[in-house]
Amino acid sequence: MIDVKKEGLLLTKSGLEFDNEGVLNPAIIREGDSVHIYYRAVQLWNQSTIGYCRLDGPLNIAERWTKPLMVPEFDYESHGVEDPRIVKIEDTYYMSYTGYDGTNARGALATSKDLIHFTKHGLVVPTISYPEFVSLLQSGAAVHENYCQNHKFYYQEADAETKMLLWDKNVIFFPRRINGKLVFLHRIRPGIQLVSINNIEDLTEKFWRDYFLNFKDHIVMDPLYNHESSYIGGGCPPIETEHGWLLIYHGVETTENRIIYSASAALLDLNDPTKELARLPEVLFRPEHEWELFGEVDNVCFPTGTALFGDTLFIYYGAADSHIACASLKLKALIDELLMNSTSEPTIVKAVDITKLHKSKSPSKMKKK
Repeated sequence: MIDVKKEGLLLTKSGLEFDNEGVLNPAIIREGDSVHIYYRAVQLWNQSTIGYCRLDGPLNIAERWTKPLMVPEFDYESHGVEDPRIVKIEDTYYMSYTGYDGTNARGALATSKDLIHFTKHGLVVPTISYPEFVSLLQSGAAVHENYCQNHKFYYQEADAETKMLLWDKNVIFFPRRINGKLVFLHRIRPGIQLVSINNIEDLTEKFWRDYFLNFKDHIVMDPLYNHESSYIGGGCPPIETEHGWLLIYHGVETTENRIIYSASAALLDLNDPTKELARLPEVLFRPEHEWELFGEVDNVCFPTGTALFGDTLFIYYGAADSHIACASLKLKALIDELLMNSTSEPTIVKAVDITKLHKSKSPSKMKKK
């Protein structure tokens, strides 16, 4: 059993206009003794920007900006820049985030040399409709049937005119090139997938068509246990260890009367991260305190960044879509526990015929994780 310590709330809304609805889901990077935090700041009407805060050590706030560091500028992010993650690859910081245009939520990228000034590079996921996505899947090897059963999310009879594209979120880069390639995770429900490219310019329409025709080869993890039975998604940037890439991710379980977001952990192969080596059969931590159980969205622990001090791993997470909290544990203990829970390849369920899709659309109010 891993001893996880809930350190409590780290950051709450300041009362300023740009974060008067909540702060959540922070990108985290440690430089020296400082921890830099880039958090989703939400104001009225669910408009999101990215705020900035700096810690001395893992928990002490030293600086907090009174204005956003990043704001919407382009059509694909016109209603919000959301849920960032950050890594350093060579001499460049890669901040991935979700651009929300009021209808579609898709992964985007910005880079920086100094952690303050960021250059946006646009969307790094495909612009494709859900039926197009399913049609391409039908031409390839069978994947878990739930990839083809999200039609109720994308079509709603009451709002048939709104055009929704495939939601592709939780873009998270690995903190170094692997076999000379830039590598990132992304999430198309219900699993986690991986992209490997020479450079960002490789992400062409042809690239994505070939990618979806061979989609099975790019799936890293699909839901396996009860606490992640609805879907899973990337959480924190992978941490390199001698035993593999440590991935702290989120799992979602839908019960009779609630949806629960919990933190989970897995190990991926160092040279081929599409190979899952181990996965905890139980949650790493789940909502239990008031600030996790009640908020803008109840029952949420949504991990998005880590900082390692000695052998203590601090995991920063969004709590109930309202606050930023932190939990800590011993890294060695977590790795040891994972090594006792090696996994085999999950059973593949037959694909579903696209002709079975119904014309309905996504609900007007939805959980945007």
